[in-house]
Amino acid sequence: MNRTEISTDRLKLRLIELTDLESIHNLHSLPETDEYNALGIPENIEETKSIIEPWITNNQLPEIKNYTFAIDLISNGDFIGLFGLKLGSTKYKRAEVWYKIHSNYWKKGYASESLKAVINFGFKTLKLHRIEAGCAINNIGSIKVLEKVGMIREGHRRQVLPLKSGWSDNYEYAILESEVGCKQ
Repeated sequence: MNRTEISTDRLKLRLIELTDLESIHNLHSLPETDEYNALGIPENIEETKSIIEPWITNNQLPEIKNYTFAIDLISNGDFIGLFGLKLGSTKYKRAEVWYKIHSNYWKKGYASESLKAVINFGFKTLKLHRIEAGCAINNIGSIKVLEKVGMIREGHRRQVLPLKSGWSDNYEYAILESEVGCKQ
């Protein structure tokens, strides 16, 4: 039973479980979702299992430091993606977010809806001060999502992402608790 769940009008974000393995493997195996992701396409489902088992273990700790959520549609329960929230040092009250949405569900507002919900969870529930994200400079879809929810581009890091296409530059984004007012 998950201890942490975040709901929006259309989505439920719940901590991943081993029963999500096949869905996560399918998501990680899509060339479209791999284009701007440094993880790479897993060779087989066992490789995916070895990737997600530490995520699942972390989700079960008394004090979670790296939340990994499955994103499900409320309407039919379909798994549509993953969302991560990695907490930094307690002193600095910050975290980094990442997400991966199945390409069948792109351009429907699900990434923005998920991100808004996780930002609110981070600021309201976890009492964070700052939430950060990064994305490849050619990942126009993610840039639009990050900016749509009010994240500010703060930096440009050169050749930090080892993508299949070669080393990619990365844009750095952040949003502060004072900038959102934590509205649903």
